[in-house]
Order: sequence, then C-alpha cells, then structure tokens
Amino acid sequence: MASTRPRDPYEVLGIARDADETQIKKAFRKLARELHPDVNAHDPDAEEKFKEAAEAYEILSDPERRSTYDRYGHDGLRSGGMGPNFEGFGSISDLFEAFFGRGGGGFGGFGARPGGPVQGGDVAVNAEVTLAQAAAGASIELSFEGIDTCERCNGNGAEPGTPIVTCERCGGVGVLQAVTRSPFGQVVRQVTCDVCGGDGKVAQTPCERCEGRGREVRRRTLKVDIPPGIGDAQRIRLSGRGHAGEHGGPPGDLYVLVHVLDDERFVRDGDDLVTVLDVPAPLAALGATLEAPSLDGPVEVEVDAGTQPGTVITLRGQGMPVLRRTGRRGDLRVVVNVVIPRRLSKDQRELVRRLAESIGPENLRSDESMLGKLRRLVGG
Repeated sequence: MASTRPRDPYEVLGIARDADETQIKKAFRKLARELHPDVNAHDPDAEEKFKEAAEAYEILSDPERRSTYDRYGHDGLRSGGMGPNFEGFGSISDLFEAFFGRGGGGFGGFGARPGGPVQGGDVAVNAEVTLAQAAAGASIELSFEGIDTCERCNGNGAEPGTPIVTCERCGGVGVLQAVTRSPFGQVVRQVTCDVCGGDGKVAQTPCERCEGRGREVRRRTLKVDIPPGIGDAQRIRLSGRGHAGEHGGPPGDLYVLVHVLDDERFVRDGDDLVTVLDVPAPLAALGATLEAPSLDGPVEVEVDAGTQPGTVITLRGQGMPVLRRTGRRGDLRVVVNVVIPRRLSKDQRELVRRLAESIGPENLRSDESMLGKLRRLVGG
C-alpha cells in the first residue's frame, strides 16, 4: 500500500534547504503556472499536485512554520496546530484562485484585487531562422496556444441568454473569512471566494464552451517580423499579444525567442562573419585572385604572394547588418587555409622536387617572431 506521509516541502518545490523567500516564491509560481486550470483542466492529478505545492509553500513562506518544520518535521506542525488546511476549496481552479486571486499566479500575479481587472499572462514561443533571414530580415509565421476570451460568452462565463446572479456563498462581497489555528490562538484572514472567484456574481448557467471560466485555450497563428541583424537567443516583444486578461484587464505580451540556425559557410562573431578560403600552396606562394562566399554571393579576394596559413583578409562592410543601425554592417573575415597538394602525378612530383631544391634561406626568412607564428597557427 502506498505511503500517505506528506513529502518534504523542499523536495516538492525543488529548492535547497537554505533557499530564501524570493527563491521559494519563484519555485512555487513556476509549479503553479504549470498547473493553471485554464491549460491543465484534463489532468486528473492536477488538483492533488497543486494542493501539495500549495501546502509546501504555506509551510516554507511562513518563517514560524518553516522553523517548526525544520526542527520537528510534519509531526511538529500538526502537534502545534500549524498544519495547512484546504478542505474548504473544491477544485484546482478554486485552489489556484484562492492563492493568487482570480487569474493570478503568472496569469495576473500576486495581489490582484478580487473581481478587479487582471492582466493576462505573457507567452513565450521559439522561432528558428536561417542566417540569411537574420541578415536580410524576414516575416515568419508562428503557431502557438494562447488563452483568449471565450467567444461564446464574451468572457462573462454565462451561457448566452442566461442571467448572472449575486454569489450566495459570499453575499456578493467576493471574499470569505478563513480561520486557521496557531500556537497563539485562531488567526482570521480573508481569502477570495471559492465560488465566484472574487467577482461577487456567478453565472446561473455556466457557459458550455468554457465551463464558466470566461476564457478558453485556442491556437493562434500570426506573422512576426524578424529585423535585419538579429542575433541568436535575442527576444522580440510583441505588446498585447499574450494571454487574454480578465474583467477588462489588458492582455499580456508575446515574447519570441529567436534561434539563428548554423550556416555551413560562416561562423558569426557579433556583427562580423568569418569564413575559410582554401588556397593551394602554389597559389599562396605566387599570389592569386580567388572567390570567397559572402551574404551577397561570391566575392573576389586578393591573396598576396607569400600568404601564410592562418592569414586573415578582412573585407569591410561584408558582414551582418548592425541591428537597428540602418546602413551599418560588420566585416567579413576570410581566413586563409593553405592546402598542400596530395596524390601528385609523376610529373607534378618532379616539379615540386625541383622547386624544393631551388628554395634557399632567403625564401623562408620572416620578420615574424616565434611567438607571433605560434599565435597565428593556433588562431590566437
């Protein structure tokens, strides 16, 4: 038979035993957001998971309860009359709204006035673009799930044509008084009404589509403009495109996290691009005009006679556009890779042998120091 002994609240919230108040609140908000009734209505275990998280938060957010638990565990809390009590709440939606206020906990926040306007939560989505799209700018289509005002009831939670009446449980006030026990006696506090969620009114016949919540999850599709020069892991904020608010509250924001895909031709370094140009050893010795890739197509590169491996040739203004700086671009850095020919024919070997015999110290002399050579060869 499975044990019914409550879990360690630190383990439930996934925090260290020395976590401070901010870390405790952050961990609980993260768990609560995952269990929000608007997006988690079909999980049969959601209510128990949230209740467990709420109990852990109740213990650790109260310095006195936390100290008692750290010393004596759950038995100490029960014997001192400090155990959490959620018997007065019916569903996960009730539990959630009792803690945060209707629509809270990342979808409206702490401290929302019961029945007042509540801002919708923010939405984060990922977008992948190619390096070429990041350079030129692009308009991409994104699809994601968001919480919108119910189209059937227009957000009031009532089946069309049916009345909205005063809540009988709270008498239209929107709050209830909850009594808890402590070693110093009874403590009375106000909590959001678990029936009306702080509105003071309830739908006589809840909307069939949203089950009286006034909001529903819908898939949205929209186009997002990617500005030229955007970098990997940068965000685009679209104000008012997040989850819908409640009671006339404004919607949240949409954050698009941009991932720039790797390009086999270039490595990006800020606004500069770095590419490699393979140059046969004879051409590196003689000098040549060769083609290197760029964002605008092949570009000519002058390889001077005697160019050494690892030499960097900089082409000004051939790199990435500078974000929000019209007309400004970084540079294209071309790294010379001197390629030694392989699988030579008999005639080629004879030519190379004759060249090698003709090379003297004056052909190998360099003003570069040993340290300079090492730095160039290892890319420093």
